[in-house]
Amino acid sequence: MWFVIILALLLIIVIPNIRIVPQAHEFVIEFLGKYKTTWGAGLHVKIPLLERISKKITLKEQVLDSPPQPVITKDNVTMRIDTVVYFRIFDAKLYTYGVVNPINALENLTATTLRNLVGELELDGTLTSRDTINGKMTAILDDATDQWGIKVNRVELKNIIPPEEIQSAMEKQMKAERDRRETLLQAEGHKAAAITRAEGDKQAMILAAEGERDARIARAEGEAKAIYLAKKAEADGLKALKDAGVDAAVLELKKYEALVNMSNGTASKLIIPTDAVAAVTNNTIFTETTGLGDTVQPAKPKAEPKKADPCCD
Repeated sequence: MWFVIILALLLIIVIPNIRIVPQAHEFVIEFLGKYKTTWGAGLHVKIPLLERISKKITLKEQVLDSPPQPVITKDNVTMRIDTVVYFRIFDAKLYTYGVVNPINALENLTATTLRNLVGELELDGTLTSRDTINGKMTAILDDATDQWGIKVNRVELKNIIPPEEIQSAMEKQMKAERDRRETLLQAEGHKAAAITRAEGDKQAMILAAEGERDARIARAEGEAKAIYLAKKAEADGLKALKDAGVDAAVLELKKYEALVNMSNGTASKLIIPTDAVAAVTNNTIFTETTGLGDTVQPAKPKAEPKKADPCCD
């Protein structure tokens, strides 16, 4: 009976003191109010009434999204900037005992660091130096939070909100810049088009000149070829006559044919060599003397009228 009672009391006391630590978590254990150990993931049993779990900590990466903070630039422009800090806890003991409310401390440290960095930059530099500000803030916060057991992985500027009048001036400036770029692009387009047209006209003129030159060369070559073929045909004809052994009379006839061909056409001047004139004269005398070669038929004598016969009338 007593055994059962003692066993029941033990179970009632021991079972509530059995703890299971989940993965990526750590429990800070205190013994009589003093840090004793840190439990990792797994099954653990604490001593009743003497030990207690001081803090339960997650080792996962966490995100601290700070609200927009008013900051003043070097040229006295007030703007609002909100940041996002990515961090994780690497030492549960330092995180528990290093600072009161570590998350609030990290948030305030982020705001003050941001003001210091932006205060060294002008408005344009702030708007164009996001990466620089992010890198500097990450290095500063990571170094400052090491004693709190916090590892800052990166810091990002989420929004940069300048005053309304600055926004209006920036919009006008951007519009003017866009108009200027548009004008430059149009001018460059017209310039490129004019250059292209000029080059096209130049190329067309060059091609036309080359075409005319080639045409003239082709015509000249054709005429030269024609003259050459005509002279060659004439030479071949004379050679054929010579090879055939023709007599002087045939050659004389050929000379006459050449003279007739030369006389064809208007306003033709004939320059007859002396030997050709002599040959024509000799042929004419020969024809008149012998009657050979005369193509003109002699005229027929007229028929005399019959006389009337007186005896028969």
